[in-house]
Amino acid sequence: MRLYFFSIFFLIAIAGYTQIPVAGDPLPAWQKGYLDIHHINTGRGSAAFFILPDATTMLIDAGEMSPLDERLFTPRNAMIRPDSSRKPYEWIAAYIKQVAPKPAVDYALITHFHDDHFGAWYPQAPFAKSGKYQLTGITGVAELLPLRNLIDRGYPDYNYPYDIKNLAAKYGGGEIEFGHTMGNYFAFIAEKKQAGMKMFRLKAGSRKQIVLLNNAAAYPSFYIQNIKADQWIWTGKDSNVTAHFPPVDTADRKAWPDENSLSLALALHYGPFIYYTGGDNPGNVFPGDNPLRDVETPIAKAVGEVDIAITDHHGNRDAVNEFMVRTLKPRVWIGQTWSSDHPGHEVLARMTNTYIYPGQRDLFATNMLDANRYVIGPLIDRSYKSQQGHILVRVLPGGKTYYVIILDDMNPALTVKSVFGPYTSKINKNNPHQK
Repeated sequence: MRLYFFSIFFLIAIAGYTQIPVAGDPLPAWQKGYLDIHHINTGRGSAAFFILPDATTMLIDAGEMSPLDERLFTPRNAMIRPDSSRKPYEWIAAYIKQVAPKPAVDYALITHFHDDHFGAWYPQAPFAKSGKYQLTGITGVAELLPLRNLIDRGYPDYNYPYDIKNLAAKYGGGEIEFGHTMGNYFAFIAEKKQAGMKMFRLKAGSRKQIVLLNNAAAYPSFYIQNIKADQWIWTGKDSNVTAHFPPVDTADRKAWPDENSLSLALALHYGPFIYYTGGDNPGNVFPGDNPLRDVETPIAKAVGEVDIAITDHHGNRDAVNEFMVRTLKPRVWIGQTWSSDHPGHEVLARMTNTYIYPGQRDLFATNMLDANRYVIGPLIDRSYKSQQGHILVRVLPGGKTYYVIILDDMNPALTVKSVFGPYTSKINKNNPHQK
């Protein structure tokens, strides 16, 4: 009998181990109970695909910069990955089809309305089958994969901090042709809603808006806490929120919060494991800035200590402030990078400073450009475990252990380049599942 139970235990252990590959292997498929977080690198913006423990799927952002943007052809910008034979939205959809347990996306979230997060309109973009809108970023992904629920920061009114539906062309969102981009997005929403897609505005403070759809009862320690949406930031208690920005003064455009400051932010909890992601939320206030542009400090107060943190705004100089670094204390930092200012030198210095918080920390980036190395120097090579590739976080059942797996972003077959871990999730006294 003892030999029987030992054999069963051994087989279970081997089955679990086979989900952690070695370099050169194909990626073992997701299995029930695993939490897989794929940070997909196209070189054209952010995209993260989540396979939750019960096979519910979620996509956060689907960036696609305009191919007419002059910066794409300079050393300031990453090259398209794996190559230019497909458009970024096509590469994102192809990646998802390879790794997903089903050819559909249950939830898609757009953190904010910038091209590298949801796609830029440009005149040559292909049209949808209906001919009513063009395919770029999220509109392209949804043409290739069924999208069941779409969540953004503005639905249904899109009136904060101004009437985006009617004034986007006038006030812009930071990109060329922003008015066309938003008009294209609204046409996409109208058609997909008629076809059955559901639309929501992220509700800050809620942990019941994005839920497991297939077998939630089997994973009671998993939940997604909504941290921030527009001006609303969770207080860290119950579902209470506060308005970070005052009511908009329509006569003073300089007082309006910018698009980055309105980014969505979430924290995923799976047993002891906690993962933070926050779009382009800024936290460093420069002379002349509105002090309220620091949204990272109240975010960090609400979130507390985590295991993995995505660098806000790709690690740009206006983000990842000292309070956030000291408060989140992640064991792993992940940068969805594509530009020569990702990360800023001072941002990297903060993330690696053991006086701000002690202990080990590993850094990973999807793209590290030569321009960064020339300016920042050897600190980059000393700090990063991996500087190029898709970054997969694989959390084992129950959330106590996780790995970071780097996949070759030049090979559509997603060959494993390297594996880091196992990491042990922290015990966080603020997490009710760890008390």
